[in-house]
Amino acid sequence: MLPFDVSIAPGDSPYRQVVYAATKAILGGVLVPGDAFPSVRELSQALKINPNTAQKVVAELVRDGLLVVQPGVGTLVARAPKGHADERRRLLAAGVEALLVEARRLGVDVADLHDAVDAQWGRLFGDEGARPVPQARSGTSAARRRA
Repeated sequence: MLPFDVSIAPGDSPYRQVVYAATKAILGGVLVPGDAFPSVRELSQALKINPNTAQKVVAELVRDGLLVVQPGVGTLVARAPKGHADERRRLLAAGVEALLVEARRLGVDVADLHDAVDAQWGRLFGDEGARPVPQARSGTSAARRRA
């Protein structure tokens, strides 16, 4: 049994889905620094994926600084790297762009998008790092809903 939830769904590569699920578990606090991460063999058998795919998952998480390999011990969850603000923004750029395009396609305005991001952040990470709730702005979706 894996220490994080993942179900391989058709439509996206198993590799990407497992990397996403593991990253989410680490950043969400399900796996904390020092926790053992499943071996390549355990990942491969539990998820019924090719061992090469499981190896690729672990390699990417190590490269991203989320895991550390300790000889004789195994693969452990590392402290999440903080990185520089510009680097973090650069890493997020493609994902943010995809979110904005999808929001625009669905007709979601910026206030509703902020609300959705805040709600999802709270669901995944609680209040940790949450931005303060702004006072109701006239003309925002929240203000319009209350009117």
